[in-house]
Amino acid sequence: MAGPGIPVYSWRLAPDGLATRRQLRAAGLRPGGQDVVAQIERPRYRRKPLTAYLYRVDLAKPVRPMTPAKWDALALAMLARRTCPQCSTDAGYVIPASLGMCVPCAYPEEQRAA
Repeated sequence: MAGPGIPVYSWRLAPDGLATRRQLRAAGLRPGGQDVVAQIERPRYRRKPLTAYLYRVDLAKPVRPMTPAKWDALALAMLARRTCPQCSTDAGYVIPASLGMCVPCAYPEEQRAA
């Protein structure tokens, strides 16, 4: 993606007219196939710096609108994340990966005591 020879700016010192993917998204834009024009580095204590790629705002394109099929697919994906594989019910929250099942299935003895 980012090759040698692109400018590297320090954190918060990038010139106007450049934005990260998140900044573009917040403005309702997307990179639209353009190449990375620069990068910024945010220093961190005792670790290598965080790097973010920058894109030109004037070449950015509007975000594509969600189609009804995409909304349906997103709703099904979220339902799958909320469905307990043990009891097959909608838990009403995203099932924690650490448990792998809803809280009542993970801790049945505590549910009986309550």
